[in-house]
Order: sequence, then C-alpha cells, then structure tokens
Amino acid sequence: MIEPTKIAVIGLGGISQVNHLPILKKMSHVDVVAVCDINKNRLFSVAHKFGVKSTYTDYKEMLQNSNFEAVIVATPTSSHKEIAIDCIKAKKNVLIEKPIARTYSETEEIVNAAKKDNVQIMVGMNMRYRPDIMLLKSIINAGDLGTPFYVKLGWLRKQSSEGKWFTKKEDAGGGVILDLGIVLLDIALWLLDFPEIKTISTHNYCINTKYVEDSSISFMRCQPDSIISLETSWSLSSEKDSFYLNVHGSKGSASLNPLRIIRRSEDQQIDLTPFKTENPLALFKKSYTNELKHFVGSVRGLNPILSTGDEALSRMKIIENMYRSAKENSEIKI
Repeated sequence: MIEPTKIAVIGLGGISQVNHLPILKKMSHVDVVAVCDINKNRLFSVAHKFGVKSTYTDYKEMLQNSNFEAVIVATPTSSHKEIAIDCIKAKKNVLIEKPIARTYSETEEIVNAAKKDNVQIMVGMNMRYRPDIMLLKSIINAGDLGTPFYVKLGWLRKQSSEGKWFTKKEDAGGGVILDLGIVLLDIALWLLDFPEIKTISTHNYCINTKYVEDSSISFMRCQPDSIISLETSWSLSSEKDSFYLNVHGSKGSASLNPLRIIRRSEDQQIDLTPFKTENPLALFKKSYTNELKHFVGSVRGLNPILSTGDEALSRMKIIENMYRSAKENSEIKI
C-alpha cells in the first residue's frame, strides 16, 4: 500500500481556495494534514470546507507540531523569504507561489538555504503545465517550427489579488510585472531553452495605481539572435481578459488562444493544429492540476523539479533589469 504524501498549506487566499486545496483533495495518495492562515475566520472556514483537521495561525507552530513532507507557501510576497527559509530549515520540500520573493537578493537567500539543507524548492509557474503550451513546447523541441527567433506574448486582465498589500511596493515587490509579466517571461525563456539576454528595454505606466506599475511593455534581445516582446496590464481597455502567445520560427509559426500551428514547406503552408482544443478556463485549471502532480511526484522522488530555484534567480535578475530600464528610461545591456 502506498503511503500518502502529507502536505501543508500556508496562506489560504484565493489561489489556495480555488486551485491548490480543491486539486490536492482530489489527488490520490495525497493527504492535506494542516493549513495555516493569520485570519482566524478564514482559517476555520476553509479548513472546515476542505476537511482539514489541523489548523494554525502561526506557521512556526505548525512546523513544530504537525508531521508533513511538503508545504505550499501562498502568502503575500513580503513574507515568502522568511517562511520559505524556516520551512527549508525544518527539512520540508517547498512549493512557493510566484513570485518567489520581492527581489533578487531575497531569492538568492532562499535558493542558498535550500542548497545548504539539501531541500527541494519549486516556484509556482503553472502556465508551463497548461496542456496547449506543453504541446507547443514539444512541437518546438521536435523542430517542426525550425529555429524559433521571435516570441511575442501579452496578458491583459485584472490584478490577481484585491488585497491592499498587492499594490504596495514594500509588500508585493512590484506591480503587474511580478503578477503577470513574470509568468510570460518564464514561458518565453522556457520555449526558447533559456537563452542569455543581451539587452532589455522596458516602459512602465501607473494609470490607475500609485506605488507600482499597472501596465508594462518590454523588448528583449537574446543570444544568439532571438527576440522576446512582452506586454502586461491590469488597466489597458479590453472587453475581456486577453492572453496571447505567438512563436515564429524559421520553418513555421504557432499561436494561442486558441492553439494554431502552421508549418511552411516550400511554397505551401501546412496546418498542424490539433483537431480538438479545450476552452481556456479548462486549460488554466489543468495547468494547476499538472503542476501539483509534478510537485508531489518530485517529493516522492519520481521526477526532477521543474521551475527550480536557480531558474527563479535568473528570472529575478532579468526582472530587476526590467525595472532598472523603466526607471532610467534606457535600454539596459546585460
């Protein structure tokens, strides 16, 4: 009989209630043994809803008194570093919701602690696990698009949290870049096999916000000769949430939503688009399911971690240069 993987969740906001807990409770061989939140009303309500017996308002008490192998950290970003390092010192494998931290230096502290104590950390980059994006990655790897040279991505939607902390720089670390831009950056780097960035040019705008950017546009030149273009916004006018991704290669192009794949062959265009595609909401939900399955598998030793601490360090370095470019109003050479 397979023993269940025991997991705890710290932070019971929207992402835990809508995604993490419902998915974990449905997974076989997984037992959510404890939950923690500083808001007592939310803590008891969520614990009752998902049938979790052990509840804590202090995560340090939970680390001392509850037995589990892995923990999900889904708290405000300003608390990530302290909570993650304490979990690492307690020898717990950690899934940290994006962004891993507010800054590169905070990220470095978390990553170094994990290496020192030989603990696995994974950063929540669920869009990598979206089925249509996973299929696109496999098509690129198979060479069907040739050498990809231009990736253009955009995400226009309301901010991911209505919490007051979310638009305060000292709490969140930044605005739409750390909410949506970091996800798009991760997808672009992953699809291009993590090229080195040569230059970054970013423009930020505070249209409806005071302390952090609510719209951002970036242009990046990569080694040897590829380009990434990103646009993210909480405030640009749109009838509905908009997420798009275009990849152009030497032999063809692909785009979503919905997924469409066109390969060029001599003077013809061949449509390689799958016959059936799911709706974006179902794909988004499956991205979290696949991500959590992967995390549990890594805790069990069945698969290596994806979206590692080292990758998070690389992303945060790029993001800090995006902010620097916007502040200095100039292109930054890396």
